[in-house]
Amino acid sequence: MAVTSPSLARRASAGLRRNASMVVLFLVLLVLGVLVGAPFVYMVTGSFKFNAEIFAYPLRFIPTNPTLENYQRLLSGEEIPFLRQVFNSAVISINQTLLSLFISSLVGWGFAKYEFRGKNALFTFLLATLMFPMQVTLVPLFLLMVRLTLLDTYWSIILPGALSAFGVFLMRQTMLAIPDDLLDAARIDGSSEFGIYWRVGLPLAGPGLSILAVLTFLGSWNNYLWPLIALRSDEKFTFPVGLATLFGLYKIEYGMILAGAFLATLPILVIFVVGRKQFVAGLTAGAVKG
Repeated sequence: MAVTSPSLARRASAGLRRNASMVVLFLVLLVLGVLVGAPFVYMVTGSFKFNAEIFAYPLRFIPTNPTLENYQRLLSGEEIPFLRQVFNSAVISINQTLLSLFISSLVGWGFAKYEFRGKNALFTFLLATLMFPMQVTLVPLFLLMVRLTLLDTYWSIILPGALSAFGVFLMRQTMLAIPDDLLDAARIDGSSEFGIYWRVGLPLAGPGLSILAVLTFLGSWNNYLWPLIALRSDEKFTFPVGLATLFGLYKIEYGMILAGAFLATLPILVIFVVGRKQFVAGLTAGAVKG
């Protein structure tokens, strides 16, 4: 009995330390969850308040006199064509995502599965472009759109966002994990090089494609700066630009802005809830040495 007592004591002490660390971890996560979730909750509840109540002191999350006026005014189209602008954002985001997936996967497939002169130098140059912020490219990109007469069109937003160095890097890392034996077997069966990419590469790169699709769609859906520069008319505005027009010189429609922000958040929540498994799987898809 005396021999086992120290061992039991050490186990009990280790169990207490483990439980204490778990309690501390849960408390930290709880605090972080409150800090992250409180602004979202305030956005949702604030969309049911009048402007005067939004800035009432002390701060109240639950509206005392809930109202749907903000949603009615927003959806009526009297202030801004919000539904049209949400449609514009959806068209741009979906097409930009699809085009980005095709271009990034095709280029990534070439870097991952083919050898050619200057491959490493070209890939290094591609990665170097990630160091340049988008603000540096605004002026030359604007001049290019002017030359192509694409200003105030969907294509002026879709085309620049579809070319992603990060997307190429992610797809290359994902496709490096595809065994070369499968490619050789497809060639023996008579498949073309593009057919190998389409029928072998893309299905096996599903996790990487999923995470790239989510990131591209999210970035395009929330994009504000470039659409503000490239678009001219209210009917072509995306919803972030449209909501920004509610900031007037003498009055700011905070309630309508919060209502619009909440409605625009719903598609993103649906995407993450539906595709959470693919998103988590895609987080580790690029963990392959190149």
